[in-house]
Amino acid sequence: MQSGKRAKSTGVRIVGGRWRGRRLAVPAGTGVRPTPDRVRETLFNWLAPTLAGAQCLDLFAGTGVLGLEALSRGAAETTFVERDAVLVRALRERVGTLAAAAQIVHEDARDFLSSRPQRAFDVVFVDPPYATGLAQVLEMLPAWVGPGHLVYVERPVERGGHSLNETIASVPGARLMKQGSAARVAFGLLRLAGAE
Repeated sequence: MQSGKRAKSTGVRIVGGRWRGRRLAVPAGTGVRPTPDRVRETLFNWLAPTLAGAQCLDLFAGTGVLGLEALSRGAAETTFVERDAVLVRALRERVGTLAAAAQIVHEDARDFLSSRPQRAFDVVFVDPPYATGLAQVLEMLPAWVGPGHLVYVERPVERGGHSLNETIASVPGARLMKQGSAARVAFGLLRLAGAE
């Protein structure tokens, strides 16, 4: 849910769990494009059997709605990684207001993934700016995830261009488990081979 060109919305809401209906303001001038409600509803229906007690990683966190939605629905903790100082400040305020079990890392997601993993994550949200190569980010992830992990990915629906399937197929050992599209967004859940 990171920076992009679509920024007309002034807010986004949590669609389920204990914070259902809570609106999160989108800081002006950040160019963030939150994952649409319909897409999040589908995603969290997919994740429902595995989310309770999960350790989550929200890369390119933006407003943090994916990680906060996970916490709202029973995840144990979310680590948010975001490089934009304005978005990090807003995330800190949100986490404090909700008393959410979260860590916030003010760093570029690729730099974060280049460091030595401190823990393994069960669920990872990967929604980078559209100009960022998704395959390169996914190739950095295996050291950060546990054996039963799930990785959420999101890209724009492209006409005549590279599809989500083609992107996933270019990552050695990546296996797409579920996929869908809505609101000009292609999204899916996958697992990565080589995770310990």
